[in-house]
Amino acid sequence: MVLQDYISTPQLRELIDTRRAEICVVGLGYVGLPLAISLAEAGFSVRGLDVASDKVQQLRHGQSYILDVPDASVARQRDEGRFRPETDPSAAIAGSDVVIITVPTPYTKAKQPDLRYVMDATEFVRESLRPGMLVILESTTYPGTTQEIVLPRLEQKGLRCGEDFLLAYSPERIEPGNKRFGLKNTPKIVGGVTPEATSAAAAVYASIIDQVVPVSTPRVAEMAKLLENTFRHVNIALANEMAILCHEMGINIWDVIDAAATKPFGFMPFYPGPGVGGHCIPIDPFYFAWKVQEFQGCARFIELAGQVNDQMPEVVVRLVQDALNDQKKSLNGARVLVLGVAYKRDIDDMRESPALHIIERLFAKGADVCYHDPFVPAADTAAGTFQSIEFTPETITAADAVVIVTDHTDVAYELLLEHGQLIIDTRNAMKGREDSRIVRL
Repeated sequence: MVLQDYISTPQLRELIDTRRAEICVVGLGYVGLPLAISLAEAGFSVRGLDVASDKVQQLRHGQSYILDVPDASVARQRDEGRFRPETDPSAAIAGSDVVIITVPTPYTKAKQPDLRYVMDATEFVRESLRPGMLVILESTTYPGTTQEIVLPRLEQKGLRCGEDFLLAYSPERIEPGNKRFGLKNTPKIVGGVTPEATSAAAAVYASIIDQVVPVSTPRVAEMAKLLENTFRHVNIALANEMAILCHEMGINIWDVIDAAATKPFGFMPFYPGPGVGGHCIPIDPFYFAWKVQEFQGCARFIELAGQVNDQMPEVVVRLVQDALNDQKKSLNGARVLVLGVAYKRDIDDMRESPALHIIERLFAKGADVCYHDPFVPAADTAAGTFQSIEFTPETITAADAVVIVTDHTDVAYELLLEHGQLIIDTRNAMKGREDSRIVRL
């Protein structure tokens, strides 16, 4: 399927193809801001909408709060008039030809979808909806959301989808901190409610992305994103369970995975860790698990994988407790230095980070907890707000145990090996270093 197979609204396509289309990006977070800046760099006039006034003020001053988006890029597009951040929905959306919704889709404590941000954004768009507009939802969600939630809300003012306006879904695939794959070289899936919507949305993305992949319906596009992250969720759970079992058997799981990965077919390495974090893997599979209940189904792999991955912070705490016990020390009263609180290396994103759960559990067991993270100066947890301490020979020596939760690249691991009393390594950051003080997951 190629873009030329479709004939979309001629006026809209001309605006898109000539970069004269006015675009509004709703939600300027880890997904929305890179998208907005990329579209502005491609020559479009872009308005960004976010309800967080402090973020909008930063952007208006040419400052980025996303590591993958340089300050200079924001300042340049602002100065050239192609990027205008707003907090007022009507000011941002009115007059736009294309509106792209990139708001968060968290889940509740019961792991059920929380679509309030999508609904709020849809209300904003509906108030300014006009004939000829293209609306694209990017927020990760369960299959059916575009047509069952967004579409009827947009039509409440009398305009009809496919006749008066176009609607499509295109899942975000941004991975914060990925140096190899970014917005431009990660293929973009697009599924419209009508062929015209697919074609128009594909044309927008083709202006900034190397490969656009049109699919038959929004449901296919929605489900594709959930399948991607469910695949990772389940396989990480398998690696975690193997790590637990191998630890009990006295086998180094990291050596096992390296050995298995030498097979050139039939195996893809996934690695264990202290738990899963970020906005995708801990959440997306449960959007699907919730949806299948509507069809009297049960997503057993997802539920089981969730149980395994959710227990990993407690597994790490037990490792710390057992390792201290072997040194005739108690976790209660021990000083524990947590190394890294971001959910993955070399980023400042703490969403659903397992480090937060580990800190809370250590604190609940009476440990004197501190942390160091070069990307996160302060961390709010259920146990209180913690400030990152310096990583020095003195702070390392003062700790009864150091727990490597996030394996940031620019950390002096040799310094840790030189001064650490006990090292709990949940990421294999100390690979190749053999020492009786190192306890690996």
